Amino acid sequence: METETLPKAAKTQEDMCCPPFDPALWDDKLLSWDNKPFIKDSVKTFFFMPLNFGGVMKRLNKLVVENNAVMPDWLCLSDHTSKWNMDVYLAVDKVVEGAVNVQLNGNYYCKVYEGPFKDTGKWGTDFQSTVKSKNINIGKCYMWYTTCPKCAIKYGKNYTVFIGEVI
Repeated sequence: METETLPKAAKTQEDMCCPPFDPALWDDKLLSWDNKPFIKDSVKTFFFMPLNFGGVMKRLNKLVVENNAVMPDWLCLSDHTSKWNMDVYLAVDKVVEGAVNVQLNGNYYCKVYEGPFKDTGKWGTDFQSTVKSKNINIGKCYMWYTTCPKCAIKYGKNYTVFIGEVI
């Protein structure tokens, strides 16, 4: 992992905001979701680089806390809709008042990658090759950035999960 592009490591346990991620639970897995609840928001991007991701996540987290909801697995899907926008879907355990509530249904194939975000293009190519080799047809594809840059340094790993809807 190229750490020079990431901020300085967290100094204490209190500085760490993201839970540890276990790639074995998500890599090469097929998930089946039946009305899985999420709350949705949008992030401004500049050539796919998020500009206000932290502010959006703070806003969503505030709604989760105010509604006494839980974020299972801290799952947050990113849907890059253009060079200028990314929709985020934060998994929750119930309807969250004041948020845009959506549900995802269907089967989803997951593959975990580790490394710097600059490798995203390579991962996308590998993901497409992997699903093709498994005779899986993918529709919409989401990305899950499992930790913030600070926690990626703390853990020494920067995992990203590709989650593709099986069609």
